[in-house]
Amino acid sequence: MVAMTREQAWDLLCEFTKSDGLRRHALAVEACVAAYARKFGEDEAKWSLTALLHDFDWEIHPTVPDHPMKGEPMLAERGVDPEIRRAILSHADFSGVLRESPLEKTLFACDELAGFLTACSYVKPGRSIHEVDVKSVRKKLKDKAFARSVSRDDITNGAAELNVDLDQHIGFCIEALKARAAELGLAGAEPPCSAAHASPQN
Repeated sequence: MVAMTREQAWDLLCEFTKSDGLRRHALAVEACVAAYARKFGEDEAKWSLTALLHDFDWEIHPTVPDHPMKGEPMLAERGVDPEIRRAILSHADFSGVLRESPLEKTLFACDELAGFLTACSYVKPGRSIHEVDVKSVRKKLKDKAFARSVSRDDITNGAAELNVDLDQHIGFCIEALKARAAELGLAGAEPPCSAAHASPQN
C-alpha cells in the first residue's frame, strides 16, 4: 500500500468538506495531534493524516451513526491506511471500536478540545488564540451555555485516557494552535510580522 500524502489527504477532505469552518477544525485537530506525535516520538505524517480526515464525511453524513461509519469504507476505497481508519472509527464512542493505540487516544483527546479552544479564541477581544490561557478555558468549560455543542465529558475523558493532566493537556494544545494561528484564522489582531512567518497552506 502506497502511503497517502498530506496533500492528497487535504484534497480528499476538501472534496467532501466545503465549509471553511470544518476545514479549519480539521487543521486545528491536526495541529494538536501532530504536536503530540512529535512529543511522543510517533509517526507525525500518519497522525496528521488521521486528524485531517477524522471528520471528512461530516457534511455528507451529518448524523450518527452514519458518521463515521459510512465514511470508513470510502476511505478504504481510497487506499487509506487501516490504522488511520480504525483511529477515525474509534473517535466515536458508539462505533464499538475501543481506543487502544496512542494515536486513537490522542485523536479523541484533541478533537473536542481543539473545537473548544477555537471557540474560546473567537470571543476574545482580538479573536486570537494568543489571548487564550488555561485559566480562561477552565472557566469557559464550566459555562454550559458557551459552545454548548462541545462535549465537556469528551474533553475530560480524553485527557484521562491519554493519561495527562487536563490543565497540561489544555496548555499543550493552546501552544500547538498558537504555532499555526495564522493558518487557522486564529491570529486575530497579532502584528502582521507574526503572520508573515506562518507556513503556507495547500
